[in-house]
Amino acid sequence: MSKKEVYYKDYLQLDKILGAQELESEKAGVEAHDEMLFIVIHQAYELWFKQVLYELDSIIALLSKPEINDNDQTLQIVVHRSRRIIEILRLLVDQINVMETMSSLDFLDFRDLLRPASGFQSIQWKELEAKLGLLYENRHGKEYYVSQLCPMDVDHVKDVEKKTNLLDLLNVWLERMPYFEHPEAWADGAKAKPEDHPFWAEYREKYTGGLLDIEQGNADLFDKTVFGKGEDDKRRLSAKACRSALFIYLYRGFPLLHLPYELMVSLVEIDELMASWRMRHVNMVFRMIGARVGTGNSTGHGYLKGAMDKHYIFNELTQLNGLLVPRRDLPELPKELEKLLGFRG
Repeated sequence: MSKKEVYYKDYLQLDKILGAQELESEKAGVEAHDEMLFIVIHQAYELWFKQVLYELDSIIALLSKPEINDNDQTLQIVVHRSRRIIEILRLLVDQINVMETMSSLDFLDFRDLLRPASGFQSIQWKELEAKLGLLYENRHGKEYYVSQLCPMDVDHVKDVEKKTNLLDLLNVWLERMPYFEHPEAWADGAKAKPEDHPFWAEYREKYTGGLLDIEQGNADLFDKTVFGKGEDDKRRLSAKACRSALFIYLYRGFPLLHLPYELMVSLVEIDELMASWRMRHVNMVFRMIGARVGTGNSTGHGYLKGAMDKHYIFNELTQLNGLLVPRRDLPELPKELEKLLGFRG
């Protein structure tokens, strides 16, 4: 049976894609040259959102496995696809440069014809935030969150929020790491309470000993983050997960910890790039419409700035950087553990 030849235009369905730009200004008989740019940019955003979600879904599936061997290709694939998401997000931030070639008057030529359509109605962006781990209760402006959506999209977003997200999977993955329960490395210390474990007892002493007078409150932060003392329900990463993450940050030079470190750094970078996108968006909207409300009747610049400040997802990983000590003060690891972390166990 001969294989049907594939033709470029048909394979990419270019007739559909290139015919999908219907200008409201043309329908209204209004001259608005930049509406084409506006549509193409937002369609490109949605296509890239689709690719990011495709990569993210595969990462979630891989990290949902009951067991993950940090020395096989699973974690390599997760890190690789995380880096791809990062490059796409960089592209999305840079794409605002093209949008900013449109002036405020250019936008006003067709802005009122778009109401009440708004970027706030992007289901894929909301889905991306939810799958990464942004919870409904942590969202800025919850009153606007689903108010502008059609009932079908409201149901879809709520369904996504009920499913497993990447931040929760990260917590489970970090909690499974066995570095402090290794019986040959720590002997009786493997069964001790975290604060009495020989490694953490020594590390806390090193950390608190290096604090300035004005930083003494950080000792309480250390105990809360690493030992769970006075831990509140708002933290998404458990004390056990934070101990593993902090250990990975400290000893990332060991081969076995390289990929776990790269994964955590990638997640923090995704957070930063999403915040950068929001910041660029905030500044662009303020330049374009000033203090006016958005086309979807949100507070425009005010809403976007609030979301930028509040919608960090992996900030608990970032905060661990405040609990590090200089390399020269790192506790010396037992030889048995060094062999394990060096692939020679």
